[in-house]
Amino acid sequence: MDKKNEKEIYLAGGCFWGVQAFFEQLDGVSTTEVGYANGSGENPTYQEVCQQKGGFAETLRLNYDPSKISLIELLGWFFKIIDPCSLNRQADDIGLQYRSGIYYQDEKDCQIIINYLEMISVNYQKKIVTEVLALQNFYPAEEYHQDYLKKNPQGYCHIDLSLAKKK
Repeated sequence: MDKKNEKEIYLAGGCFWGVQAFFEQLDGVSTTEVGYANGSGENPTYQEVCQQKGGFAETLRLNYDPSKISLIELLGWFFKIIDPCSLNRQADDIGLQYRSGIYYQDEKDCQIIINYLEMISVNYQKKIVTEVLALQNFYPAEEYHQDYLKKNPQGYCHIDLSLAKKK
């Protein structure tokens, strides 16, 4: 794929190990990297994030080819694996770092995301609390977190990874 046509979006949905493993299975996703986004301070460590220092969210940086998969399709997959009505929590992952969020760099993506949330909100009885914000910052997580579930196939994951195969 031509890198200049590639797009990027940042998704926070609980423990980033499963979010990464899920999205890596989708056709059109070119690269992923887990890290910490939209907090204060620089270069946080996993321990600092777990202690909720700086207010960072565990986040997936996702690069994709929009000719193969659209932002709307990516959002559709994202909302299959998160509970958008759960504040600072996904499954057994509890804390500010596990909040759900969609962080964009391209201002055009913001309106697409907002329109999508308005459209799907009728499917939920509770208010959607997934934050939609411009990306303020992103720091890659430590190497042992990258592709964690590939390295540790029996590792913890709150996401049903087989959902990506049910296209």
